Amino acid sequence: MERAKVYFTDFRMKLGVNHQSKLRRLMEAAGMNRIDFLGKYVAIKIHFGEEGNLGYLRPNFARYVADYIKELGGKPFLTDCNTLYVGARKNAVDHIDMALRNGFSPYATGCQILIGDGLKGTDDVEVPVVGGELCKTAKIGRAIMDADIIISLNHFKGHEAVGFGGALKNLGMGCGSRAGKMEMHAAGKPLVHAEKCVGCGACARICAHDAPQIADGKCEIDRRRCVGCGRCIGVCPKDAIASPDDETFENLNCKIAEYAKAVVDGRPNFHINIVNQVTPNCDCHFESDAAIVPDVGMFASYDPVALDVACADMVNRQPVNPRSILADRAGIPDRFTAANPTTDWRVGPAHAEKIGLGTRDYELITV
Repeated sequence: MERAKVYFTDFRMKLGVNHQSKLRRLMEAAGMNRIDFLGKYVAIKIHFGEEGNLGYLRPNFARYVADYIKELGGKPFLTDCNTLYVGARKNAVDHIDMALRNGFSPYATGCQILIGDGLKGTDDVEVPVVGGELCKTAKIGRAIMDADIIISLNHFKGHEAVGFGGALKNLGMGCGSRAGKMEMHAAGKPLVHAEKCVGCGACARICAHDAPQIADGKCEIDRRRCVGCGRCIGVCPKDAIASPDDETFENLNCKIAEYAKAVVDGRPNFHINIVNQVTPNCDCHFESDAAIVPDVGMFASYDPVALDVACADMVNRQPVNPRSILADRAGIPDRFTAANPTTDWRVGPAHAEKIGLGTRDYELITV
Protein backbone atom coordinates (compact mmCIF):
# COMPACT_ATOMS: atom_id res chain seq x y z
CA MET A 1 0.00 0.00 0.00
CA GLU A 2 1.38 3.45 -0.92
CA ARG A 3 1.93 6.14 1.66
CA ALA A 4 -1.19 8.03 2.66
CA LYS A 5 -1.30 11.79 2.47
CA VAL A 6 -2.17 13.60 5.69
CA TYR A 7 -2.63 17.38 5.54
CA PHE A 8 -1.86 19.68 8.46
CA THR A 9 -2.29 23.31 9.45
CA ASP A 10 -1.39 24.86 12.78
CA PHE A 11 -3.39 27.20 15.00
CA ARG A 12 -1.34 30.32 14.29
CA MET A 13 -3.68 33.05 13.05
CA LYS A 14 -2.33 36.10 11.25
CA LEU A 15 -4.45 39.20 10.71
CA GLY A 16 -7.30 38.35 8.35
CA VAL A 17 -6.96 34.60 8.92
CA ASN A 18 -9.15 32.60 11.30
CA HIS A 19 -10.03 28.98 12.13
CA GLN A 20 -12.76 28.92 9.49
CA SER A 21 -10.51 30.02 6.64
CA LYS A 22 -7.67 27.73 7.70
CA LEU A 23 -9.94 24.70 8.03
CA ARG A 24 -11.47 25.42 4.63
CA ARG A 25 -8.03 25.62 3.03
CA LEU A 26 -7.13 22.35 4.75
CA MET A 27 -10.23 20.58 3.41
CA GLU A 28 -9.58 21.93 -0.08
CA ALA A 29 -5.91 20.96 -0.04
CA ALA A 30 -6.76 17.45 1.16
CA GLY A 31 -9.18 17.08 -1.76
CA MET A 32 -12.45 16.74 0.12
CA ASN A 33 -14.14 18.38 -2.89
CA ARG A 34 -13.26 15.34 -5.01
CA ILE A 35 -16.25 13.61 -3.40
CA ASP A 36 -19.51 13.95 -5.33
CA PHE A 37 -21.74 15.57 -2.70
CA LEU A 38 -24.49 16.72 -5.06
CA GLY A 39 -27.86 15.74 -3.59
CA LYS A 40 -26.23 13.25 -1.18
CA TYR A 41 -27.03 12.75 2.51
CA VAL A 42 -23.83 13.36 4.48
CA ALA A 43 -23.36 12.09 8.04
CA ILE A 44 -20.93 14.26 10.00
CA LYS A 45 -19.93 12.00 12.88
CA ILE A 46 -19.10 14.08 15.94
CA HIS A 47 -19.12 13.83 19.73
CA PHE A 48 -21.53 16.31 21.33
CA GLY A 49 -19.82 16.23 24.74
CA GLU A 50 -21.01 14.93 28.08
CA GLU A 51 -22.58 17.05 30.79
CA GLY A 52 -19.84 18.76 32.81
CA ASN A 53 -17.15 18.14 30.16
CA LEU A 54 -15.74 21.16 28.34
CA GLY A 55 -13.15 19.37 26.21
CA TYR A 56 -15.43 18.55 23.24
CA LEU A 57 -15.12 20.39 19.94
CA ARG A 58 -16.80 23.76 19.69
CA PRO A 59 -19.88 23.76 17.46
CA ASN A 60 -18.10 26.25 15.19
CA PHE A 61 -16.02 23.44 13.70
CA ALA A 62 -19.18 21.56 12.76
CA ARG A 63 -20.54 24.72 11.13
CA TYR A 64 -17.42 25.20 9.00
CA VAL A 65 -17.58 21.60 7.74
CA ALA A 66 -21.36 21.64 7.19
CA ASP A 67 -21.22 24.92 5.24
CA TYR A 68 -18.51 23.55 2.95
CA ILE A 69 -20.54 20.39 2.30
CA LYS A 70 -23.61 22.47 1.46
CA GLU A 71 -21.55 24.58 -0.96
CA LEU A 72 -20.63 21.32 -2.69
CA GLY A 73 -24.31 20.36 -2.96
CA GLY A 74 -24.57 17.94 -0.06
CA LYS A 75 -27.20 17.55 2.68
CA PRO A 76 -25.24 17.33 5.94
CA PHE A 77 -26.47 16.29 9.36
CA LEU A 78 -24.65 15.84 12.67
CA THR A 79 -24.84 12.41 14.23
CA ASP A 80 -23.71 10.20 17.07
CA CYS A 81 -25.08 7.02 18.64
CA ASN A 82 -26.38 6.61 22.16
CA THR A 83 -24.03 5.64 24.95
CA LEU A 84 -23.89 2.26 26.64
CA TYR A 85 -23.13 3.80 30.03
CA VAL A 86 -25.69 5.71 32.06
CA GLY A 87 -25.33 9.41 31.37
CA ALA A 88 -26.81 12.40 29.57
CA ARG A 89 -26.65 10.73 26.12
CA LYS A 90 -28.13 7.25 26.70
CA ASN A 91 -31.29 7.90 24.61
CA ALA A 92 -32.11 10.21 21.72
CA VAL A 93 -34.23 12.64 23.76
CA ASP A 94 -31.54 13.24 26.38
CA HIS A 95 -28.81 13.06 23.75
CA ILE A 96 -30.26 15.84 21.59
CA ASP A 97 -30.99 17.90 24.69
CA MET A 98 -27.33 17.54 25.75
CA ALA A 99 -26.15 18.50 22.26
CA LEU A 100 -28.30 21.63 22.32
CA ARG A 101 -27.08 22.59 25.78
CA ASN A 102 -23.51 22.27 24.52
CA GLY A 103 -24.27 24.64 21.65
CA PHE A 104 -25.00 22.27 18.75
CA SER A 105 -28.24 23.92 17.69
CA PRO A 106 -29.20 24.01 13.98
CA TYR A 107 -28.78 27.78 14.15
CA ALA A 108 -25.18 27.43 15.35
CA THR A 109 -24.13 24.53 13.11
CA GLY A 110 -26.27 25.07 10.02
CA CYS A 111 -27.64 21.53 10.00
CA GLN A 112 -29.87 19.15 11.93
CA ILE A 113 -29.04 16.42 14.46
CA LEU A 114 -30.01 12.78 13.88
CA ILE A 115 -29.16 10.24 16.58
CA GLY A 116 -27.78 7.29 14.65
CA ASP A 117 -29.35 4.40 16.55
CA GLY A 118 -32.75 5.88 17.32
CA LEU A 119 -34.70 6.65 20.45
CA LYS A 120 -33.43 3.88 22.74
CA GLY A 121 -30.27 2.87 20.93
CA THR A 122 -31.87 -0.21 19.38
CA ASP A 123 -32.27 0.98 15.76
CA ASP A 124 -29.25 -0.54 14.06
CA VAL A 125 -28.10 -2.41 10.96
CA GLU A 126 -25.87 -5.49 11.02
CA VAL A 127 -23.05 -4.71 8.61
CA PRO A 128 -20.43 -7.23 7.37
CA VAL A 129 -16.85 -6.61 8.52
CA VAL A 130 -14.69 -7.61 5.58
CA GLY A 131 -11.55 -9.20 7.03
CA GLY A 132 -12.87 -9.00 10.58
CA GLU A 133 -11.22 -11.35 13.04
CA LEU A 134 -13.14 -10.62 16.24
CA CYS A 135 -16.36 -9.27 14.70
CA LYS A 136 -17.75 -10.80 11.51
CA THR A 137 -20.53 -8.21 11.53
CA ALA A 138 -20.94 -4.83 13.21
CA LYS A 139 -24.12 -3.32 14.66
CA ILE A 140 -24.12 0.25 13.30
CA GLY A 141 -26.73 2.96 13.84
CA ARG A 142 -29.27 2.85 11.01
CA ALA A 143 -29.27 6.59 10.25
CA ILE A 144 -25.50 6.49 9.83
CA MET A 145 -25.66 3.56 7.44
CA ASP A 146 -28.49 5.25 5.51
CA ALA A 147 -26.19 8.19 4.70
CA ASP A 148 -24.49 8.28 1.31
CA ILE A 149 -21.25 9.79 2.64
CA ILE A 150 -19.55 9.68 6.04
CA ILE A 151 -17.35 12.51 7.33
CA SER A 152 -15.71 12.07 10.73
CA LEU A 153 -14.99 15.29 12.62
CA ASN A 154 -12.92 14.23 15.60
CA HIS A 155 -11.56 15.77 18.77
CA PHE A 156 -8.16 14.10 19.13
CA LYS A 157 -7.39 13.47 22.80
CA GLY A 158 -6.30 10.75 25.21
CA HIS A 159 -8.47 7.80 26.18
CA GLU A 160 -8.33 5.63 29.27
CA ALA A 161 -9.11 2.35 27.47
CA VAL A 162 -7.61 2.68 23.98
CA GLY A 163 -4.83 5.24 24.50
CA PHE A 164 -6.28 8.02 22.38
CA GLY A 165 -9.54 8.89 20.69
CA GLY A 166 -9.42 10.06 17.09
CA ALA A 167 -10.98 8.98 13.80
CA LEU A 168 -10.94 5.23 14.56
CA LYS A 169 -12.58 5.67 17.94
CA ASN A 170 -15.15 8.20 16.69
CA LEU A 171 -16.11 5.94 13.79
CA GLY A 172 -15.90 2.54 15.46
CA MET A 173 -17.21 2.99 18.97
CA GLY A 174 -19.14 6.14 18.13
CA CYS A 175 -21.15 4.64 15.26
CA GLY A 176 -21.91 1.40 17.09
CA SER A 177 -25.44 1.10 18.45
CA ARG A 178 -25.85 0.28 22.12
CA ALA A 179 -25.76 -3.40 21.14
CA GLY A 180 -22.62 -2.72 19.14
CA LYS A 181 -20.98 -0.93 22.03
CA MET A 182 -21.88 -3.93 24.19
CA GLU A 183 -20.12 -6.22 21.71
CA MET A 184 -16.99 -4.08 21.70
CA HIS A 185 -16.78 -3.64 25.46
CA ALA A 186 -17.81 -7.08 26.63
CA ALA A 187 -16.42 -10.57 26.26
CA GLY A 188 -19.46 -11.99 28.04
CA LYS A 189 -23.16 -11.35 28.64
CA PRO A 190 -25.11 -8.48 30.27
CA LEU A 191 -25.55 -8.46 34.02
CA VAL A 192 -28.50 -7.33 36.14
CA HIS A 193 -28.30 -4.99 39.12
CA ALA A 194 -31.15 -6.56 41.09
CA GLU A 195 -31.52 -3.59 43.43
CA LYS A 196 -32.51 -1.38 40.48
CA CYS A 197 -34.79 -3.89 38.72
CA VAL A 198 -38.57 -3.37 39.07
CA GLY A 199 -39.58 -6.43 37.06
CA CYS A 200 -41.34 -4.45 34.31
CA GLY A 201 -40.51 -7.03 31.63
CA ALA A 202 -39.28 -4.55 28.98
CA CYS A 203 -36.14 -6.66 28.57
CA ALA A 204 -38.14 -9.87 28.10
CA ARG A 205 -40.36 -8.29 25.45
CA ILE A 206 -37.46 -7.14 23.25
CA CYS A 207 -35.34 -10.30 23.53
CA ALA A 208 -35.60 -12.70 20.60
CA HIS A 209 -34.08 -15.54 22.62
CA ASP A 210 -36.17 -15.53 25.83
CA ALA A 211 -33.05 -14.91 27.90
CA PRO A 212 -34.48 -12.40 30.43
CA GLN A 213 -36.72 -14.22 32.89
CA ILE A 214 -38.88 -12.35 35.42
CA ALA A 215 -39.16 -14.16 38.76
CA ASP A 216 -40.31 -12.72 42.09
CA GLY A 217 -40.44 -9.24 40.56
CA LYS A 218 -36.84 -9.30 39.37
CA CYS A 219 -35.07 -10.09 36.10
CA GLU A 220 -32.60 -12.90 35.74
CA ILE A 221 -30.77 -13.52 32.47
CA ASP A 222 -30.48 -17.11 31.28
CA ARG A 223 -26.88 -17.06 30.09
CA ARG A 224 -27.38 -20.23 28.03
CA ARG A 225 -29.93 -18.40 25.86
CA CYS A 226 -28.37 -14.93 25.87
CA VAL A 227 -26.42 -14.05 22.71
CA GLY A 228 -24.94 -10.86 24.17
CA CYS A 229 -26.66 -8.44 21.78
CA GLY A 230 -27.27 -5.87 24.54
CA ARG A 231 -30.74 -4.80 23.38
CA CYS A 232 -32.07 -5.32 26.89
CA ILE A 233 -29.63 -2.66 28.09
CA GLY A 234 -31.16 -0.12 25.74
CA VAL A 235 -34.77 -0.65 26.78
CA CYS A 236 -34.38 -1.01 30.56
CA PRO A 237 -36.10 2.07 32.05
CA LYS A 238 -34.19 1.77 35.34
CA ASP A 239 -30.70 1.13 33.97
CA ALA A 240 -30.71 -2.15 35.86
CA ILE A 241 -29.04 -4.09 33.03
CA ALA A 242 -25.46 -3.27 32.17
CA SER A 243 -22.41 -4.44 30.25
CA PRO A 244 -19.84 -6.31 32.33
CA ASP A 245 -17.06 -4.35 30.55
CA ASP A 246 -14.87 -7.45 30.73
CA GLU A 247 -13.13 -7.26 27.35
CA THR A 248 -9.35 -6.79 27.21
CA PHE A 249 -8.10 -3.39 26.07
CA GLU A 250 -6.22 -5.09 23.23
CA ASN A 251 -9.39 -6.73 21.89
CA LEU A 252 -11.33 -3.52 22.44
CA ASN A 253 -8.86 -1.65 20.23
CA CYS A 254 -9.17 -4.31 17.53
CA LYS A 255 -12.97 -4.41 17.67
CA ILE A 256 -13.13 -0.62 17.32
CA ALA A 257 -10.97 -0.85 14.20
CA GLU A 258 -13.25 -3.54 12.75
CA TYR A 259 -16.37 -1.50 13.48
CA ALA A 260 -14.75 1.56 11.86
CA LYS A 261 -14.08 -0.49 8.73
CA ALA A 262 -17.74 -1.56 8.60
CA VAL A 263 -18.82 2.09 8.78
CA VAL A 264 -16.71 3.38 5.87
CA ASP A 265 -16.57 0.37 3.54
CA GLY A 266 -18.26 0.88 0.18
CA ARG A 267 -19.00 4.61 0.34
CA PRO A 268 -17.09 7.91 0.19
CA ASN A 269 -15.51 8.95 3.47
CA PHE A 270 -13.22 11.73 4.70
CA HIS A 271 -11.71 12.49 8.11
CA ILE A 272 -10.70 15.58 10.09
CA ASN A 273 -8.88 15.58 13.45
CA ILE A 274 -8.84 18.74 15.57
CA VAL A 275 -5.90 18.43 17.97
CA ASN A 276 -6.66 20.94 20.70
CA GLN A 277 -7.43 20.57 24.41
CA VAL A 278 -5.68 17.20 24.34
CA THR A 279 -7.17 15.95 27.58
CA PRO A 280 -5.95 12.61 29.01
CA ASN A 281 -9.40 11.00 28.89
CA CYS A 282 -12.45 10.74 26.65
CA ASP A 283 -15.04 13.49 26.19
CA CYS A 284 -17.54 10.99 27.62
CA HIS A 285 -16.19 11.86 31.08
CA PHE A 286 -18.17 14.23 33.28
CA GLU A 287 -15.03 16.33 33.64
CA SER A 288 -12.20 17.44 31.37
CA ASP A 289 -8.76 17.37 32.95
CA ALA A 290 -6.00 19.77 31.96
CA ALA A 291 -4.54 19.26 28.49
CA ILE A 292 -1.39 17.11 28.48
CA VAL A 293 0.34 19.13 25.70
CA PRO A 294 -0.18 22.50 24.00
CA ASP A 295 -2.72 22.76 21.18
CA VAL A 296 -1.26 21.41 17.93
CA GLY A 297 -3.47 22.09 14.90
CA MET A 298 -5.91 20.58 12.40
CA PHE A 299 -5.32 17.46 10.27
CA ALA A 300 -7.28 15.93 7.37
CA SER A 301 -7.01 12.81 5.24
CA TYR A 302 -8.93 10.21 3.29
CA ASP A 303 -7.13 7.58 5.41
CA PRO A 304 -8.34 7.44 9.04
CA VAL A 305 -5.48 5.18 10.11
CA ALA A 306 -2.72 7.41 8.76
CA LEU A 307 -4.55 10.43 10.16
CA ASP A 308 -4.62 9.06 13.70
CA VAL A 309 -0.99 7.92 13.61
CA ALA A 310 0.15 11.30 12.27
CA CYS A 311 -1.69 13.06 15.09
CA ALA A 312 -0.23 10.73 17.72
CA ASP A 313 3.27 11.29 16.36
CA MET A 314 2.78 15.06 16.43
CA VAL A 315 1.44 15.02 19.99
CA ASN A 316 4.44 12.96 21.07
CA ARG A 317 6.73 15.70 19.75
CA GLN A 318 5.08 18.34 21.94
CA PRO A 319 6.34 19.47 25.36
CA VAL A 320 4.49 18.24 28.43
CA ASN A 321 2.04 20.62 30.06
CA PRO A 322 3.59 21.04 33.53
CA ARG A 323 0.14 21.52 35.07
CA SER A 324 -1.28 18.29 33.65
CA ILE A 325 -1.37 14.66 34.75
CA LEU A 326 1.95 14.20 32.92
CA ALA A 327 3.80 16.55 35.27
CA ASP A 328 5.10 13.62 37.33
CA ARG A 329 5.46 11.28 34.35
CA ALA A 330 7.74 13.29 32.10
CA GLY A 331 10.21 10.43 31.93
CA ILE A 332 7.80 8.36 29.79
CA PRO A 333 8.40 9.51 26.18
CA ASP A 334 5.00 8.51 24.78
CA ARG A 335 2.41 11.02 25.95
CA PHE A 336 -0.55 8.62 25.72
CA THR A 337 1.24 5.78 27.48
CA ALA A 338 2.20 8.21 30.24
CA ALA A 339 -1.40 9.37 30.62
CA ASN A 340 -2.93 5.86 30.50
CA PRO A 341 -0.24 3.22 31.09
CA THR A 342 -2.63 0.24 31.12
CA THR A 343 -3.32 0.36 27.38
CA ASP A 344 -1.31 0.60 24.14
CA TRP A 345 -2.71 2.92 21.46
CA ARG A 346 -0.60 1.27 18.74
CA VAL A 347 -2.75 -1.88 18.77
CA GLY A 348 -5.75 -0.24 17.07
CA PRO A 349 -3.95 1.33 14.09
CA ALA A 350 -1.90 -1.84 13.58
CA HIS A 351 -5.04 -3.99 13.45
CA ALA A 352 -6.81 -1.45 11.23
CA GLU A 353 -3.93 -1.66 8.77
CA LYS A 354 -3.97 -5.47 8.92
CA ILE A 355 -7.66 -5.68 7.94
CA GLY A 356 -7.27 -3.16 5.10
CA LEU A 357 -8.81 -0.02 6.61
CA GLY A 358 -5.75 2.11 5.87
CA THR A 359 -2.01 2.41 6.39
CA ARG A 360 0.23 3.67 9.17
CA ASP A 361 2.73 4.91 6.59
CA TYR A 362 2.02 8.55 5.80
CA GLU A 363 3.35 11.72 4.23
CA LEU A 364 2.61 14.87 6.24
CA ILE A 365 1.85 17.88 4.05
CA THR A 366 1.69 21.31 5.72
CA VAL A 367 -0.92 23.68 4.32
